[in-house]
Amino acid sequence: MNIKKILQNEKVNVKIILSALWIAVMFIYVYADIKTLFQPEIPEQIISGIVAGMTINQSFLFAAAILMSIPAIMILLSLILKPNINRWINIIISFLHIVLIIITRFVPGKIWYYYIYYQSIEAIFHLLIIWYAWKWPTQEKQ
Repeated sequence: MNIKKILQNEKVNVKIILSALWIAVMFIYVYADIKTLFQPEIPEQIISGIVAGMTINQSFLFAAAILMSIPAIMILLSLILKPNINRWINIIISFLHIVLIIITRFVPGKIWYYYIYYQSIEAIFHLLIIWYAWKWPTQEKQ
């Protein structure tokens, strides 16, 4: 008797998929920002307090902290929120992040290829978040 074994493919809960995508977004943020520090002009700009024409001050850093904390917050919220609110928060926040990616493409100055690459991956991850949230599995209510 010749018994063939096939690998089992378990269905992954959409909450886990969304959370994993937010983890991936957070890593992309970190990697892109670390790589930016290696651009020749950036260390001098950081020391001067003006990076890419933006003054680095309390307001800038606070706004950046809020923006950068969103993926970390969404990792948790994607796992614990009820489906209806979870779905819409993921769709709305990912859509807003895509808009932000598009806006930052028009920031004056040289855009490095690695940054375009990271932004493209981030946009794909956000599109996947929107897709999975939009296609959230449903069941008949009795």
